[in-house]
Amino acid sequence: MSSIKETKSKSNIKLYKILVYIALIVLAVSIIIPVAWVFMASLKSNAEFVGKDVNPFAFPKKLIWENFSLAFGKAKMGEYLLNSVIVTSLALIISLIVALPAAYCLARFEFKGRKFISAGFMAGLFVNVNYIVVPIFLMLSSANRTLGINFFLNNRLVLAIVYASTSLPFTIYLLSGYFRTLPTAYEEAALIDGCGYFKTMIKIMIPMARPSIITVILFNFLAYWNEYIIAFTLMASRNKTLPVGLQNLMAVEKTATNYGIMYAGLVIVMLPTLILYISVQKKLTQGMSLGGLKD
Repeated sequence: MSSIKETKSKSNIKLYKILVYIALIVLAVSIIIPVAWVFMASLKSNAEFVGKDVNPFAFPKKLIWENFSLAFGKAKMGEYLLNSVIVTSLALIISLIVALPAAYCLARFEFKGRKFISAGFMAGLFVNVNYIVVPIFLMLSSANRTLGINFFLNNRLVLAIVYASTSLPFTIYLLSGYFRTLPTAYEEAALIDGCGYFKTMIKIMIPMARPSIITVILFNFLAYWNEYIIAFTLMASRNKTLPVGLQNLMAVEKTATNYGIMYAGLVIVMLPTLILYISVQKKLTQGMSLGGLKD
C-alpha cells in the first residue's frame, strides 16, 4: 500500500510540475511576443503598416534605423529622456537618503512613538498617489502665489521630491523588514570597536542590506520612470518626462501615420527598464526572499 501511495504522490508531483511549466511558458510567451513585436515594428517603414495585404507580424523588409533618430531629434524624445534620467536619479537619491536612516531606526531601536510612526508609514501603503495629485498641485501652486515666485511647478527637483516622498512608505516598509532580519551581533561588535550609531549604520548595516536596497532601487526606478499623471500635472512642455512626451509623440505620429517613429519612442521608454531588470534580476530575487518582516 505504501509503495502505491508513493507512486501516486510522485505522479501527482510530476503532473503539478508539468502544469506549472506550461503556465510559466504561456506567461513568458504572452510577455515576450508583444515586446518583440514593438522592437520589430520600430524598424519598419510606414508602408509596412498600411494596406490590405500587410502582415503585422512580418519581419521588416528593411531596417529603418532613421525612426530612432527622428524620434530623438524631431520628436524631442532625447530631451524627454534627459529629463526622465535627471528626475529619476534625483528621486532615487532623495528616497534612499531619507528612507535608509528611517528604516534602520524603526527596525533596530526602541523609542517613544515608534509604533505610531511605523503605523503611519504602513498606512501610507494604502494611499493611491493618483488620488492626491490635485491637492499636491494646488499646494505647490499656492506656495508659488504666496512667495511670489515660480519655483514649485515645472521644476525637476520638486518633481523628484514629490516622487521620493510618495514612495517612502513602500521603501521604508521593505528596508525595515530587511534590517530586522540582520543579527545584532554585528552592531555589538562595531560598538565594542568604538563605532557610533551613525558609523555603524553606514559602514556595517547598509552594506549588509545591499540586496534589499537593490530591490528598492529597481521598484522605485520603474515607478518613477513610468509615472505619467504627476509629471503631466506638474511639468510644462520643456521639462516633460518620457511618458508625457511619449503620449504627445503617439498623438502626433498617429495623425501623421508615422507608426515607425511612434514605436521607436516606445522602445526608447522600455529599453532602460529592460536593461536594469536583466542586470539586477538575481539581486532582486534575493532581496525579495530575504526582506520579509521578522518580529
